[in-house]
Amino acid sequence: MKTHLKRLARSVCLALALGTGGTAVAANGDIVGGALPAQELTARTLYHFLLAEIAGARGEIGLSAQLYLDLARSTRDPRIARRATEIAMYSRNVQLAIQAAHIWSEVAPESEEARRLLASIAGSGEARDSIDLDAVQIQLARVLAQSSERLPQNLLGLNRTLARIPDKQAAKEIVQRLTEPYLEVPEAHVARAQAAMIAESPMEALAAADSALALRPGWEPGVLLKAQILQQAGAGAEAMRQLEAEVKRAPESRSLRQAYARALVGNQRFAEARAEFRHLLVGAPEDAELHYAVGLLSLQLGEASEAESSFLRALAAGHPQADIIRLHLGQIADGRGEGERARQWFADVSDEGHRTEAIIRSAQSLAKEGRLDEARTLLQAEADEPETQRRLVLAEVHLLRDANQPGEALLVIDDALRETPDDTDLLYESAMLAERLDRIDLMETRLRRIIELDPEHAHAHNALGYSLADRNLRLDEAHELIERALELAPDDPFILDSLGWVHFRRGDKLAALEHLERAYSIRQDAEIAAHLGEVLWALERKDAARRIFDEALSAHPDNRLLNDTALRLGVR
Repeated sequence: MKTHLKRLARSVCLALALGTGGTAVAANGDIVGGALPAQELTARTLYHFLLAEIAGARGEIGLSAQLYLDLARSTRDPRIARRATEIAMYSRNVQLAIQAAHIWSEVAPESEEARRLLASIAGSGEARDSIDLDAVQIQLARVLAQSSERLPQNLLGLNRTLARIPDKQAAKEIVQRLTEPYLEVPEAHVARAQAAMIAESPMEALAAADSALALRPGWEPGVLLKAQILQQAGAGAEAMRQLEAEVKRAPESRSLRQAYARALVGNQRFAEARAEFRHLLVGAPEDAELHYAVGLLSLQLGEASEAESSFLRALAAGHPQADIIRLHLGQIADGRGEGERARQWFADVSDEGHRTEAIIRSAQSLAKEGRLDEARTLLQAEADEPETQRRLVLAEVHLLRDANQPGEALLVIDDALRETPDDTDLLYESAMLAERLDRIDLMETRLRRIIELDPEHAHAHNALGYSLADRNLRLDEAHELIERALELAPDDPFILDSLGWVHFRRGDKLAALEHLERAYSIRQDAEIAAHLGEVLWALERKDAARRIFDEALSAHPDNRLLNDTALRLGVR
């Protein structure tokens, strides 16, 4: 009740202020009116004010917006018009917002905010049918023409104002026309570059960025924008070279060095990127984001101790993603065989969004120590969300599969399928388990059910085709299934491996070699290596086959298929 009375009091104060003249200035410094109208405070005006405020307090925002719009029409007061616009926007009533913003713009012609807001509303997708884009352009042209010292800022805000226009090409053309009188100002070219990027015209964007830098060489916003354009256009190496040159020119610029470090990451030059982030840390030793970046890069480089040290510093500095850091620290400890310490890190994860992942990793840690029953108990806890329950089931299945208990894993997944019989992920996992158990009929039934539910499930097509080919069954059908899988997922190395293998089973060794070499060039997987080695051996290219087997066995000494194939062929 007290809050409601305070609102009414504020309304009365505003109503009393209507009777005064003068100039009103908004909180952000924008003038909302010149000489305010000498509005007499009538009982009707006060009544409308109170009614509008009470409606808003009761949650009847649409009614409040309509009442304020009526009041803005009758008073022609810019403060009322502004309030009407804001409430109409809050209520998501675009037409009321447009009408209120029109009044505000008319009664406060010098207000940049009023014109910008009107242009933004008029350019929204919902308003396209009611206002021509010419109206948007006219309002923004007025803003720019009256900007004076705020011209650069307003030029840079053009694309933000036009963001809700669905036709990005039309928005770009508006920016082109609006900036035409201001091409001596670098920000005009930046606005053009941004609009071209949004409209997916990278060459046009790049030319505009170059024009901005020609007017102001070395200007950091222009340099950074150009690098961004190059990266989005797929020219990451060129962006990196240009940023490197700019960092040498201005070595103290933190923004340039950060952009260069990110470009190095994008080009997978992790060691150099880490050196740049470390350099930035010299000037900001408590920067949590920089410590986190060094930690991630150290992890990528396989330097667990350095990663751990950096993650701990990021955590101490208050990094906002504390639970993700705890997950990383747990994985590092687990990798060292420090299971108890790892599980303590996982237990400290508190955010609901990461809690499931922490539970799964704790279970994996227990299973590594041979404590499979404890791991399963942890995963069998009831979950509130179906998706969480599904993740926990799949995690338990994977632990059982890795423990060479495919029969028990299949029982777990079959129990879950009784609740959700058409879950394609569960069906796929169960099919793979059935294949390991040599229950080919069950495998085929479930893979065909997946294809029925999701005709574009590439891995279901591939799994069925490969299983048939590996057993020398229905090779024509197997070939068709694998070809369909490759159509759905071109360049997938495992599907290419299947295609090579079915060609080999059909006696076409050269076609098999072509696909298997391509698959192995994409991914040096143990099973792809086993197939490639066998085809090379069959083609009497035994030295090449030995090289493949030696390389793969060095990287995957425990892979069963690789070892069995090498022994069968007499390679070892």
